[in-house]
Amino acid sequence: MANIESQSNHLVSRRAMLGIAASAAASAALTPGSVFAQQAMRCAPLPTAGVKGPRVFLDYDQAELDLAYDQAPWAANLLQIQGRLATNSEFVRQRIGAPRRIAYGPSEVEKLDIYTTTRPNAPIMVFIHGGAWRGGLAKNSGYPAEMFVQAGAHYVVPDFVAVEAAGGNLTPMAEQVRRAVAWVYKNAASFGGDPSRLYLSGHSSGAHLGGCAVITDWQKEFDLPADVLKGAILVSGMYDLKAPRLSARSSYIKFTDEMEQSLSTQRHLDRINVPLIVAYASLDTPEFQRQSLDFAKALRQAGKPVQTIRGEGYNHFEFPETLGNPFATLGRAALVQMKLAVS
Repeated sequence: MANIESQSNHLVSRRAMLGIAASAAASAALTPGSVFAQQAMRCAPLPTAGVKGPRVFLDYDQAELDLAYDQAPWAANLLQIQGRLATNSEFVRQRIGAPRRIAYGPSEVEKLDIYTTTRPNAPIMVFIHGGAWRGGLAKNSGYPAEMFVQAGAHYVVPDFVAVEAAGGNLTPMAEQVRRAVAWVYKNAASFGGDPSRLYLSGHSSGAHLGGCAVITDWQKEFDLPADVLKGAILVSGMYDLKAPRLSARSSYIKFTDEMEQSLSTQRHLDRINVPLIVAYASLDTPEFQRQSLDFAKALRQAGKPVQTIRGEGYNHFEFPETLGNPFATLGRAALVQMKLAVS
């Protein structure tokens, strides 16, 4: 179930989430096997003992901010979900066939998977996978392909360099994602796609990179129309890099002022000319929820078309699974945005 939000009042604060976890844990101890016991396993990690340190961002001390940008402690089933996505992606390939694997750029990693539909001149969805900017593979993001192909759309997933392989620099990642989108637009006809109906989606760090694609000057950088993208769904992403830069993520990303400014989508609202869906999970960390809600609010204030979707009862890693289901939150939202029938 998803609730469409227009204000930030549904964002659960960090302290509230910690309190909920503690309360639920206490209830679970009294009633083994109860709903409270089950829910306690899905809430925020309990606070560690010790004195709160100096504030480094909003009300966070360093340990709290680091925790707010580390999804793993908030999702005990992380490894299970990652395994399930890889397995389900393989099952999809067994059912609908292997994708075309084509290079979109000069480096070895710059290749993309194209799952094709039989409908001629079909719309295209490009999905940008997450992985904390450090990992993730196109082949493990094949799980939504069957839904799009059966609905009459092509589904494309690019691989791109990991940040540590790029020397800690996020810019080459953003450049490769932009290059992949441009390649799909220019070559759509080669696989039966309609370049005038090109859409983008992304999750987590992939939503950040997707946001960078959304603010691209396609005319200046690629000699393409300004409206290359007709819509985008950004899920549980980061749209301003100030807080991530202050967090433990700076241990493997060599942030600079220029990088923070140029790759913070929320600071370039004037470049956005595409309808956006900004989605987040109710069990995302407080910072990932705040990032989504602040970005959506800024878009509305700037007069940009935006819809906000809150995925109830999902953690950060569970929510993108719904992109492969036409009757679930993200799958239905994608098909509606692409003007495809929900069957």
